[in-house]
Amino acid sequence: MISDEILKKIKKIHIKSLRLVNSEMAGQYKSVFKGSGIEFEEFREYSFGDDVKHIDWKVSTRLNKPFIKRYKEERESTVILLIDMSASSIFGSLNKKIETAAETASILSFNAIKNNDKVGAIFFTDRVEKYIAPKKGSAHIWKLIKEIFTFKPLGKGTDIENAVKYLNKVIRKKMFVFIISDFLDKKNYLLPLKITNKKHEVINIILSDKNDFNLPSTGIFLFSDLETGKTKYFDASSKKTKKEYEARKKKEYFKIKESFKKAKIDYIEMNTDASIDTTLVKYFRQRERRKS
Repeated sequence: MISDEILKKIKKIHIKSLRLVNSEMAGQYKSVFKGSGIEFEEFREYSFGDDVKHIDWKVSTRLNKPFIKRYKEERESTVILLIDMSASSIFGSLNKKIETAAETASILSFNAIKNNDKVGAIFFTDRVEKYIAPKKGSAHIWKLIKEIFTFKPLGKGTDIENAVKYLNKVIRKKMFVFIISDFLDKKNYLLPLKITNKKHEVINIILSDKNDFNLPSTGIFLFSDLETGKTKYFDASSKKTKKEYEARKKKEYFKIKESFKKAKIDYIEMNTDASIDTTLVKYFRQRERRKS
């Protein structure tokens, strides 16, 4: 059973996402995330003026006359959401990270189905937790949002490498892949991401919360790493300790962004206090300018 509180959140995100995709955002999404590639349509006998490079020599030899391959442009795209359900990704101000992840996934999904695209999802922690095959329709998106809020993961850690390797096994066709995570993975996942980005089009959505960078105002606090279980004491009343803690966290965050830049993988910074739709629209516009 879904609690009334969770149901209320799901309905709120559902309604807000529908409203947003009926605005200018839908047009921007469509212009940026077009169907990619071409697919085979038919063989046709060669006619004067046809490009000879389209001649299929095997078929032509078998039929004793030249035939060409005809293709049609693929209008339909598929969007896959890789959603990090690990302990650090769902931690934040009153679980705002998981709500931000759900709303981001919802807005992207409704934009996709309005564009007649399919949407699927992979939930992961230190293992692949759940695979939702790509489908169309608002009922499918409702189910996806509900799963994000109600899913109980088995793992606590993060293994992005394992998640993208699984993606490459189950999805053969080129598609748009949004990875929603804080990317606090101790393993080096950059090489698998670069390989995946050559096969698909990867956009990393970096979740962050103000509590990721700041200690409470005063007191001695025992912090436990949500994924490794390691503990450490921090004196929040010490300005030096606060600065060192903040500097270390900001350095980690900066390192994540720089690694994506060097690897030429698109990323979106998504803070829990920011407007999700404004952040996405800004990214769509930047991407459209780059592609034009």
